[in-house]
Amino acid sequence: MERPEPPYRRIVTELRRRISAGELPPGARVPSTRQITRDWGVAMATATKVLAALRDDGVVTTCPGVGTIVAAAPSRPAKRGEVREAELSRERIVWAAVRIADAKGLGAVSMRRIASDLGVAAMALYRHVDTKDELVLGMADVVLGEVALPAVPPEGWRAQLELMAGLQWALFRRHPWLAQALSETCPPPNLTAQADWAVRALDGHGLTTSTVLYSHVTLFNHVRTTALSFEGDSYPSPVAVVTLGEIDVDELFGFGLQRLLDGFAALIARTQVQGR
Repeated sequence: MERPEPPYRRIVTELRRRISAGELPPGARVPSTRQITRDWGVAMATATKVLAALRDDGVVTTCPGVGTIVAAAPSRPAKRGEVREAELSRERIVWAAVRIADAKGLGAVSMRRIASDLGVAAMALYRHVDTKDELVLGMADVVLGEVALPAVPPEGWRAQLELMAGLQWALFRRHPWLAQALSETCPPPNLTAQADWAVRALDGHGLTTSTVLYSHVTLFNHVRTTALSFEGDSYPSPVAVVTLGEIDVDELFGFGLQRLLDGFAALIARTQVQGR
């Protein structure tokens, strides 16, 4: 199944359409980051990525004192094998690595392979990415940005956490390498927005700050460790095969999620009774 475009890419596509159609002619101001957040209901970080992507593609340029405007002559895309190192950007390198990992796994990602796919010299990549660890962190961060939490959450903490966990699970299924790429000690920035969502969902129910935090970490660990423990769609344990047959990984994830939420519900109910 083809993975959906991240939110910022959909906005980039729409702005490029307006530019191609002449709705935004050369020299015209494009929407600012603030306007993008307002018109599309996205975070400021997403709006910043939109303008950065358009600048990287040569579609827009920054005019001091004016803002971001449509470039007079957008750069043509580089052909495969053509060395256009001036057009390289960290974002292009990271997304090239993501495509490789999606197709071949995280172990297939290397600076040499990325350079080959982009048609540039391997050493050119190091002007944008210092180390392999930095690259992998960037890969994890950009795909985590694909989790599009709605501006208006569903009613109730349980529905909110269930929605977030479900979106995270779908993300891990689209990018099987992601569970392996995440670092326990250095969480990517885009994971912060999801943590904020979980905190807001559980806030106001009498739980302590540490309990709310532990609840979020426990829930995310369920998503990640379930994804990390499986390859393909079934669990190949001999015990499972003998006693139950193959276990569907999506059903297993859903079962564990509901039991965790049942536990949170019991904890909230007990806390509220004790607080009376």
